[in-house]
Amino acid sequence: MQRRTLSLSLYLNYLVHGIGLIILTQNMQALSQHWQTPIATVSYVVSGIGVGRLLAYFLFGKLSDRYGRKLFINLGMVSYLIFFIGMAFVTNIQVAYGLAILAGIANSALDSGTYTTFIEMGGRQGSANVLIKAFMSAGEFILPLFIASLESTNQWYGWSFLLAAVILLVNLVLLNRQTFPVRNQTDASDTAQTQPLPKWRRGVASVSLAGYGYTSMAVMILYTQWISLFVTSEMGYSRVLAHLLLSLYSIGSITGVLVTFWLLHRGMAEGKLLVTMNASALVALLVVCYTNWSWLSIIASFMFGFTAAGGMMQVGLNLFIRLYPRAKGTVTGIFFTFGSIAAFTIPIVTGWLSKQSIGAAMRFDLIIGLAGVICVATAVWALRATKTLDHERQQINQIDQQIIHLLNQRFDTVTTIGELKQAAQLPVLDASREAVVLDRVAQKSQAAAHTPYLQAIYEAIMANSRAYQTARKTTEIQVTTTASKEELSHD
Repeated sequence: MQRRTLSLSLYLNYLVHGIGLIILTQNMQALSQHWQTPIATVSYVVSGIGVGRLLAYFLFGKLSDRYGRKLFINLGMVSYLIFFIGMAFVTNIQVAYGLAILAGIANSALDSGTYTTFIEMGGRQGSANVLIKAFMSAGEFILPLFIASLESTNQWYGWSFLLAAVILLVNLVLLNRQTFPVRNQTDASDTAQTQPLPKWRRGVASVSLAGYGYTSMAVMILYTQWISLFVTSEMGYSRVLAHLLLSLYSIGSITGVLVTFWLLHRGMAEGKLLVTMNASALVALLVVCYTNWSWLSIIASFMFGFTAAGGMMQVGLNLFIRLYPRAKGTVTGIFFTFGSIAAFTIPIVTGWLSKQSIGAAMRFDLIIGLAGVICVATAVWALRATKTLDHERQQINQIDQQIIHLLNQRFDTVTTIGELKQAAQLPVLDASREAVVLDRVAQKSQAAAHTPYLQAIYEAIMANSRAYQTARKTTEIQVTTTASKEELSHD
């Protein structure tokens, strides 16, 4: 399996998916004129995406566990291809609604196959899944700029749909040249980590994370659907600035994904990250909804993308999968089923609210954001560490893995040092250097009670390092002596 090529192809699908998420809402006025219907009707067509997701997610998740991931990724790509080409030319509202449902099915198929594939490729910590959001955000960033360019030159809106279709068609050929990993691979440490959790707390965490599947999707859908109309109608901003705000949201999202990816690699707890980011997103959303200063709206839009759309949905899914590591596809299907309910209900609710005012539709996002904070806070509370013997031993096992890896690196360095000493004809033992190491251990120790024991451990490490250097030196001398004797015998 060529992992990099497969990863690139999987990510490219989500560049197109990012375009698909907002292409109807960004073309809302053009479609309204083309179909000769009110904007609220276009919003109802958008809800068809949620219907498609709702119909397919749970089923596809379970089936991908049984039949493999590649089949469903291909199904998603072909379905999206039909959606983009069809929507560029459709004139009938019923057909358009059917195409929107097909887009939701495409989304379901892609997610059911892709998130699980990345985990089965070895991305146990979910970092690869977080990067999916970066490519989605890239699509969401590119599309508004492309549409603004089409509008400024009075070009046909359908070119935005055909652009996505061309990218998808090329990637369909690329993906089917790749080999996928074995499905349903389970990491033993993940399984062990979930064992000490009481059933009732596992249930609370599951319900909360499923709820977050709804709110994390809803908060982004509502924002991308209504922000442009909201700032032009309620704040008096220009259409150029309205498109810019959505692009800044996408830039913030991409930046947030990269920061989230870095923080996860640095070992930051996923639960802490979820609570912090969702609370910050709620504050940014408050600023967007109630300020009429353009510069502050620009900053808040960037920060909302950074916090709400910076890979938090993927982090929530990773926590959910970790609860049930032997049913990755099924859990993914459940999580995104709740997201699909959001995609179905939010356009309908906000379409109704928009009849009162665009501001009422947009500010409904504040309620969704608050619900998201409650969901993640509850999940983190339920998933808090349980101090049992098995759990603490599992923690020790994970720490030992890191220590062994670092000791292997240390002995590699010891080998180089031994070679340099031998070349300089220096003794293996350097007492002054070892005294410096022990002194540094005392300075770096975070607990005075631990210090003498840490120094004893390092004395043993250095003693074994010396033994390792001596053994290598002896082996090299023997090899050299043997080689010299062989040369003499040949002479």
